[in-house]
Amino acid sequence: MSGRTLAVVSAGLGQPSSTRLLADQLAAATERALPAGTSLDVRHVELRDQGHALVDHLLTGFPSPALGRVLDTVVRADGLIAVTPIFNASYSGLFKSFFDVLDDQALVGKPVLIGATGGTARHSLALEHAMRPMFTYLRAVVVPTAVFAAAEDWGGDSGAAPGLGTLAARVDRAAAELAVQLERQDASRVVDPFAEPTPFEQLLGGQ
Repeated sequence: MSGRTLAVVSAGLGQPSSTRLLADQLAAATERALPAGTSLDVRHVELRDQGHALVDHLLTGFPSPALGRVLDTVVRADGLIAVTPIFNASYSGLFKSFFDVLDDQALVGKPVLIGATGGTARHSLALEHAMRPMFTYLRAVVVPTAVFAAAEDWGGDSGAAPGLGTLAARVDRAAAELAVQLERQDASRVVDPFAEPTPFEQLLGGQ
């Protein structure tokens, strides 16, 4: 049996949060889409809990221990699901702040599924003009299908936008694309510089 790890970052501000709900559905669908025998270790990150720590990190340049563990979770994951509420036609400030403090090499080559929530389907374009370019800049591998959930999507999918299909169908399609990307790559291995230190004799160069 092979295993993969998946970080699920959601930036919802309320509790309960439709943003977290969408993130949960995407994670569950990704697990279902993986081939039999492949296990998935899902690690949820709610940025609401890291709001103060993110501001402190931006001001000081150093993460708190808790925020450091959250950043490490994303760095070590084989794949990422990132979901944000849309405010004023773009991702939230909390969402952007997290990726501002993440190491700029952390997402290179990492499969990413992007999602967003908003009041109406008019906000869905923010996925393509704001979120996708940001992750492309970070050199992540963003799957083709991005998932937007408007308020009407939570009422039995009766309000699905023409041509897009129901929310459940969009979730399944995007999750299947992410599962394919997760299967294509080897499990991530983050090198710990302290795991195999250079022998002291080698540092001295034989002196």
